Amino acid sequence: MSDPIAIIILVGGFAILMALKVPVAFSLALSAFASAWYFGSGTSMLPTVAQQLVSGVRPFNFMAIPFFIIAGNLMGEGGIGKRMIDLADALVGRVRGGLAMVNVLSSKFFGTVSGSVVADTSALGTIMIPMMEKQGYDKEFATANTVTSSIVGLLIPPSHNMIIFAMAAGGGVSIAALFLAGIVPALVLGIGLMMVSYIISVKKKYPKGKKYTIKETLKLMLDGVLAVLTIVIIVGGITSGMFTATEASVIAVVYAFIITFFVYREIPLKRFWPIMKKSVRTVAMVMAIIAASSAFGYMMTILRVPDLATNAILAVSDNPLIILLLINVILLVLGLVMDMAPMILITTPILLPVATQVAGMHPVQFGIVLLLNLGISLITPPVGTVLFVGCSIGRTKIEDVIKPLLPYYFVMILVLLLITYVPTIALWLPNTFLS
Repeated sequence: MSDPIAIIILVGGFAILMALKVPVAFSLALSAFASAWYFGSGTSMLPTVAQQLVSGVRPFNFMAIPFFIIAGNLMGEGGIGKRMIDLADALVGRVRGGLAMVNVLSSKFFGTVSGSVVADTSALGTIMIPMMEKQGYDKEFATANTVTSSIVGLLIPPSHNMIIFAMAAGGGVSIAALFLAGIVPALVLGIGLMMVSYIISVKKKYPKGKKYTIKETLKLMLDGVLAVLTIVIIVGGITSGMFTATEASVIAVVYAFIITFFVYREIPLKRFWPIMKKSVRTVAMVMAIIAASSAFGYMMTILRVPDLATNAILAVSDNPLIILLLINVILLVLGLVMDMAPMILITTPILLPVATQVAGMHPVQFGIVLLLNLGISLITPPVGTVLFVGCSIGRTKIEDVIKPLLPYYFVMILVLLLITYVPTIALWLPNTFLS
């Protein structure tokens, strides 16, 4: 049953704790326990909520998350970034503003090995932003170009955020379908961002890049293709039925280990343990948020928050087109003040039923729309984690980067609306290979 005071304690408590800069996992867990204490008139519900903390990280498919994170960190520190940039430069760098388009294309490539927007910005930004400045690009534009490019990698498999969404959706959404569904939207978004980069570069007369010979291009392609093969191994193996997403993540680690330490050999084998420690810290943070979000989501279900949200949206309009627009607005606004993982875990149980049952959206399509919404929020103040990282790397202020970001925002919103209202963009590949 719904209890307004318990809902206020749950949602309001979480908002207050976040405002006080309490870590997300603790904010979720504490507000869930406080709401359960009130709703259960004491300690009666607390053991059940505690059990949800454990059961939240129990699904076997979550084993894929730490392995994909390890694989991404291995390849991210093993010289992959430089090779991705060289490969992209050979393909598109020769036109005016080519280095800006190289940035976008590099993020597409790097997304196949990292699955992390922050990792993309950190690894490629430290190379691309100084390189663009050296060639005459404004550092504010270079920073804006870098942070928006990293969003493309969010939609490229493997993405542990896709796995989190699949579990938040109740396990009924295929991870393989999500992996396939992100590819075409990523291509559309990447092309849109490259067009913006070209138009701005022509207007500001940014320089053309180096022209490579056919021999040099083939050499760079051969050197970089080993990293890009990650997506072929993972997605191809899953869709063909050779192995599950969890098994694919383990294979990705083995492949990344071999490529990093025995093929490229840019870092010594002794770097393996520091990389593992870094990965464990990331995994611990992600799993803590998942566990706490499970308890928070349980209380939302008990208090019928999803039903209330559905009724509130239907009170505005019962037109599916308007409902989908409202869902996008809600996700964009909430994403401004919350990070990605908790947003996926909290909003999916609330908005997925509205999108699928009321507006008729496919769950896989909703997952891609959700990820792109939250990706846009990652480069938007006041939270804007990726924007903060990019500005730190670019040694510039956020307020100075907002103006060059505006045309990129326009393109990202346009692509978001296309994916929302044209299901084929996200569903063509899953329907082709999995139906």
